[in-house]
Amino acid sequence: MSPVALIATIIAAAIVLFVWNKLPAVVVAMLVCLSLWASGILSLSEAFAGFGDPAVIFIATLFVVSFALEVTGVTAWAGQRLIRAAGEESRTRLLVLMMSLAAVLAALIGVYGAVAALLPVVVVIAVRLRRKSSQLLLPLVFAAHAGSLLTLTGSPVNVLVSDAGIDAGVKDFGLFEFALVGIPLFAGSMAIIVLFGERLLPQQNGVPIPADFSRHARTLVEQYGLGNGIYRARIRATSPFAGREPSAIDVTHYEGLQLVAVHEGDTAQPIRRPHAAESDHLLLRGDREAVARFAADMHLSFRESELQSGDGRDTLFNRQSGLAEVVIPPRSSLIGQSVFPGMVTASGDLVVLAVQRAGNPIDKARAQDKTGAIVLRAGDTMLLQGTWQALDDRLDDPDVLVVSSPELVRRQAVPMGSGAKQAVAILLGMVFLLATGIVPPAITGVLAAGAVVLSGIMTAEQSYRAIGWTTVILIAAMKPLSTAMMETGAAQMMANQLVDIVGGTSPTAFLAGLFVLTAVLGQFISSTATALIVIPIGVTAAAGMGLSPRPVLMSTAIAAAAAFLTPIASPANAMVMGPGGYTFSEYWKPGLPLLAWFFVVAVFIVPLIWSF
Repeated sequence: MSPVALIATIIAAAIVLFVWNKLPAVVVAMLVCLSLWASGILSLSEAFAGFGDPAVIFIATLFVVSFALEVTGVTAWAGQRLIRAAGEESRTRLLVLMMSLAAVLAALIGVYGAVAALLPVVVVIAVRLRRKSSQLLLPLVFAAHAGSLLTLTGSPVNVLVSDAGIDAGVKDFGLFEFALVGIPLFAGSMAIIVLFGERLLPQQNGVPIPADFSRHARTLVEQYGLGNGIYRARIRATSPFAGREPSAIDVTHYEGLQLVAVHEGDTAQPIRRPHAAESDHLLLRGDREAVARFAADMHLSFRESELQSGDGRDTLFNRQSGLAEVVIPPRSSLIGQSVFPGMVTASGDLVVLAVQRAGNPIDKARAQDKTGAIVLRAGDTMLLQGTWQALDDRLDDPDVLVVSSPELVRRQAVPMGSGAKQAVAILLGMVFLLATGIVPPAITGVLAAGAVVLSGIMTAEQSYRAIGWTTVILIAAMKPLSTAMMETGAAQMMANQLVDIVGGTSPTAFLAGLFVLTAVLGQFISSTATALIVIPIGVTAAAGMGLSPRPVLMSTAIAAAAAFLTPIASPANAMVMGPGGYTFSEYWKPGLPLLAWFFVVAVFIVPLIWSF
């Protein structure tokens, strides 16, 4: 069997397995990679070259930057703003705003960067508004593909066709000249999704969709009766508590007042020094009048808004500190131990705020030991308060079961939290480097991911876990297919046959044939590889037919961007496959109308702007 026939067989088998959907997509991709080596089409190094490809490295680093935006609350903030602007009821307004943002960002940093940055935002929106993620994620990707044609920097293909224009002896394309077709492409794509997307897209959620924790603080403080009457008072220099041991702070003379914790400075961390000092804080629970009288007598101060509200959510749940609910499991060593509200845990950085049994406050007359503390039983729940870092570090303990991961809660419920400014600065720096092209995209991604770790936003181990390895392996394993098609001449054979078929007909028929070839190749190999194959054929054919190469080149760029029909057509398509719960066959149904619109623009509108 000839190499070309082998390539055709491998591609056909891969398509069947992808559509069959009984094997994980990443396994199918690895089988393609191994088949190219086993058949002798590629050497071992060529077959695995995708795993060292700069584009694959760049995509992996984008996951790290995207996760940094998520864990610092930047995506929660963006999601809140987008939800506020779109409203909870209007599907149309939500789609228009989301797709517009994706298109603009893709024009600046490319399709992959835009999807990586907005993917967690859209997931948060789907959770918050109780919408199916599958209804939002493919529109996000399709908008990014259309947006890549708004500027020269939106896609490597745009740069390739612009350079090819210079090589062909005609004018190159300006930075915003692509917008002449990019705007109608995006507008048409948005119209198709808004009008028909609900029927064309599946109604489902992907496995990674998290629970909605946006109102987690409200739920916990209400469940444990802490919604009101929680105050945070600062120790002044003249206070008698300054220099006193925390255990000596007595509130028993103030009826209905309880000292919950003493925090060190403004850190929301229980004090570890032997003596309290100026600017330490007391966490108090009780009646507002009693708190005010106690503060006046003991020279304490608060923010006026805190004294007026006494809102437990803002005091206990903020950028610095959070809440976690834990359950005492059977065989826990904590069973039989005594705890009380305000107690500091053995680690010294968490405070027990409340204890419940069977979802209700424990009957103190029956459940306390002789010292007045509550004796824990299996199934009891405790509400713990501390810094987010302490909650992350201390609750990985077999003696307790965490009801909701503090990390997941913080991502959704604490907008613009700790490290948010650094994450935004890193994102802006990445956008600048990608837009200017000072360094290659892979270097930009590595620098951005490195900055995330060096700034302390994430540890190196967390950055490893942030990478979507399934997506990275899928892309890396499929990349050698384009190499094989070029080396065996399979792609060249297809292009030459196209010229033979339509080269002698009208310019419109030639553009149509060129679009079909480019779009078909682009569903299975990268748009860049597709463009590299098709551009010289298109320019040569245009010269032979006496046509200007400019409309041919622009049509090629549009066709290369029309990667809608399969998850392997573009890394961005693969990135949303898991979160959207999409199967291989669910891409073509919404993708076909968009592909048809791109065809109309490339074949009939382009010649009106750049004449033959």
